[in-house]
Amino acid sequence: MPFTTSFLWSLIVYLILTAGSGSVLLWSPAELVAGIVIAALIGYATRNIMDERLDYFFNPKRWVLFLIYAVGPFFYAMAKANLDVAYRVITGKIRPGIVKISPGLTKDESRTLLANSITLTPGTFTLEIDDEGNLYVHWINVPPGKEKPTPEELCGYLPKWARRIAE
Repeated sequence: MPFTTSFLWSLIVYLILTAGSGSVLLWSPAELVAGIVIAALIGYATRNIMDERLDYFFNPKRWVLFLIYAVGPFFYAMAKANLDVAYRVITGKIRPGIVKISPGLTKDESRTLLANSITLTPGTFTLEIDDEGNLYVHWINVPPGKEKPTPEELCGYLPKWARRIAE
């Protein structure tokens, strides 16, 4: 079952990403064969991971929360950060630095979601996650006296959403 789930998931993603590349329906015969081979390799390589996390990964509640997060809070944070970075580029008011935050997340999935959200938000870049779950982030403008910011000062409500979705 884990191989089949991973194989089908990989094949669907591959077909979506390559749609319109050929003459048979939306794909060429060579593209379909390549998709099946690549999906089989991914299915084989990830069968143990999918075996352990199948219920976790395909939990509909997590997917609904993730979609709400992506179109709501994350989109808002990204738009706000884009305006802030544009302002800093125009005015030259930057004070870059590397800061450490401790969001208190316990699962790798929630840490990864938060780290990727921070990296996708302009003006910040996650450099590392240590064994205790602390994130080291390059921040475009570290306010004076905020060299050790709280997670809320750096990325607002994103840690709460990562906890809600992945823990």
